[in-house]
Amino acid sequence: MNDNASLAFSPSRSNLGGLPQRLVQDGVVNESGMHAALQAATDRKTSFVTQLVVSGTAKARDIAIAAAAEYGVPLFDLDALSVDPDAVRTVSEKLLSKHRMLPLFRRGKRLYLGVADPTNLHAIDEIKFQTGLAVEAIVVEDDKLQRMVDKAIEQAEAQMPNFGDDEGVDLEALEVSGGDEELGAEVGRDEVEDAPIVRFVNKVLLDAIRRGCSDVHFEPFEKMFRVRYRLDGVLKEIAQPPVQLTGKIAARLKVMARLDIAERRVPQDGRIKMRLSKTRAIDFRVSSCPTLYGEKIVLRILDPSQAMLGIDALGYEGFQKEIYLKHLAKPQGMILVTGPTGSGKTVSLYTGLNILNREDTNISTAEDPAEINLPGVNQVNVNNKVGLTFAAALRAFLRQDPDVVMVGEIRDLETAEIAIKAAQTGHLVLSTLHTNDAPQTLTRLVDMGVKPYAIATSVSLIIAQRLARRLCSHCKQIIDVPAEALRKEGFQPNDIAAGLKIHGPKGCQNCTDGYKGRVGIYQVMEVTEDIGRIIMAGGSAIDISDQAIKEGVWDLRRAGLEKVKAGLTSLEEINSVTIE
Repeated sequence: MNDNASLAFSPSRSNLGGLPQRLVQDGVVNESGMHAALQAATDRKTSFVTQLVVSGTAKARDIAIAAAAEYGVPLFDLDALSVDPDAVRTVSEKLLSKHRMLPLFRRGKRLYLGVADPTNLHAIDEIKFQTGLAVEAIVVEDDKLQRMVDKAIEQAEAQMPNFGDDEGVDLEALEVSGGDEELGAEVGRDEVEDAPIVRFVNKVLLDAIRRGCSDVHFEPFEKMFRVRYRLDGVLKEIAQPPVQLTGKIAARLKVMARLDIAERRVPQDGRIKMRLSKTRAIDFRVSSCPTLYGEKIVLRILDPSQAMLGIDALGYEGFQKEIYLKHLAKPQGMILVTGPTGSGKTVSLYTGLNILNREDTNISTAEDPAEINLPGVNQVNVNNKVGLTFAAALRAFLRQDPDVVMVGEIRDLETAEIAIKAAQTGHLVLSTLHTNDAPQTLTRLVDMGVKPYAIATSVSLIIAQRLARRLCSHCKQIIDVPAEALRKEGFQPNDIAAGLKIHGPKGCQNCTDGYKGRVGIYQVMEVTEDIGRIIMAGGSAIDISDQAIKEGVWDLRRAGLEKVKAGLTSLEEINSVTIE
């Protein structure tokens, strides 16, 4: 039996295990050298693998081979591997420096991490928590790893985050302001201003802004606490903080929004303004709701730049855009935008207001709450607690010489009647309703109790809309769909005969699951004389829809299929947001 084999059975090695034992057993290092390296690594607070390599006790390649064999982990040569910079940026510079590990590449929700010591599970778990990704370890040689980590840190230090100017962002020193509510007395500030909690919350919000998310969800459950982003209309889990932090994270968010942190029994609403630079600030609308295991808090990101995109960026077909602009130019009438929550109604209305926002036009809005600040527009937040309802705000507007009035939502008969009277007396009124399509909007008003003749003489335009995810221009691919399937989906025979090409998602580093951004799908229906007659005769939504089709109005399905034909989105996506 050789010396190495005798070492494997030596009683003095009983305190060795795992990789150290494997290295001694394979003859990479002797027992005394291993004990010395372990002690030195403990004293210097470094990895024993690094200590073995730096001291010259063992070669990095021999250690890597032994580690890969011991734990069944892949072994890569960093000299032959091109490291993905985007993957490196998913881990903070602080963690790179602390743990001396390097993200190599990313595939979907899985991050592949270069490590010299795969037994350092604490470091792997910390990176998993920070990134919100599943982490797979890949063994690499320690000396090459250290050089690559140092290079990555140097590059990170040389680049400032892109927040609209040349200044870096200190996660603990971001300027944050909220509402006017005072803090609850039962919870001390030290509980909610804990530095790690502040950094974590600020990072989550900044990452959401960077990625272009619309909402951030903080959700407590019995045995887990998760954070999800809504990106391009789809919720994605990005982190699972320890469930013990549920209360502290909720309290921190409520402090930022100036909500009562001592009140956890009823829902609360507030706002956060986060100043990213001297020239850019982002508002968040905050809603808290008590659940079984703590308060769920949802933040809606309100980016004023969205209202400045211009009508051409919203996705209207050319003839639809012209109809919208024609009715915006009229001095009176009512324009209604309809669709479910999150369908882009607010952006459509604000785009119209931005077009009308001139020195010679008096514009007033009543909203719950005002989502985007438009200089030059008189915006009012309704407050039912003090009697400032939509109807009350409308009455006040009509005494202040308005030209254009926007009502955030018509919810009841009183608001509807006042808005219709305003539209009939020389004012342009814009508002929203929650219905599935344009014809149903007219019958919904009748159901609310509005007189049919009042609807026919006041409502001039209805826009129903949805948002569909836009295919990534970098990776979208043509997919093969049988002609019979295309016909069943609703495509015209002449389009199919002409060699219609359908695109689908693939996925790359520039997008999320093959999609990036969203595009609007619209049904733009003018209330013509013929449609007005149907309303006054008590016609149904089906009757109105049939007449609209005769007049050339595209329904949402037709508008969606046109977006598929243009290669802007996928058939699967259109099927998810429209009815066949």
